[in-house]
Amino acid sequence: MSKKEEMIFERNPDTGQIRSRKFGDYSNERIEKEIKCTKLHLGCGDKILKDFINVDIRLDLGADIIDDVGKLNSVEDNSIDLIYVCHVLEHFGRDEYISVLKRWYTVLSDGGVLRVAVPDFEKVVSMYNSDYPLKNLMGLLYGGQTYEHNYHYITFDFNTLKDDLESIGFKDVKLWDWRTTEHADIDDFSQAYIPHMDKDNGTLMSLNVEAIK
Repeated sequence: MSKKEEMIFERNPDTGQIRSRKFGDYSNERIEKEIKCTKLHLGCGDKILKDFINVDIRLDLGADIIDDVGKLNSVEDNSIDLIYVCHVLEHFGRDEYISVLKRWYTVLSDGGVLRVAVPDFEKVVSMYNSDYPLKNLMGLLYGGQTYEHNYHYITFDFNTLKDDLESIGFKDVKLWDWRTTEHADIDDFSQAYIPHMDKDNGTLMSLNVEAIK
């Protein structure tokens, strides 16, 4: 089995049969589906996406693979068609996030897509300059700080992130609209608005950027 398969499946030592670690399912349909999946959802938390391999470092959230999303030890190079990563990149330090982007680039196949969402610093500044309370923007700037991994160490605007992605080799860097994605029905931080949940008239506080390898 590949490294990814070893993380997803386990083998019965008596029969040699493999099953899904997450679902405890021996069915060929389940096994074939998970082996063929080439879409990763990194730092998934409790937002489990159908038809994605959901990856998180925490054990108790239902991820398909437990792994460091900055290293992806379980994922082979040039094997993934789509990486979706929502409000995770800002949790890496200024001296490490470029290495993380490079790792994501490496595991993508040629023509693969990186779809990333991060807090939008330009929108934070705009809201602050319009007299929106700073205390209500703290989470976007510094994270929820409710557990070890929930701290922000860096922030982005479009041009900064675009330059970083292009310096690694990504191309066709552009904004993406959450409404047009296959995960639009999952209310995650890529759909973060002020006022909260006002998706029709509010201000989108997430910088949603897509790039191609």
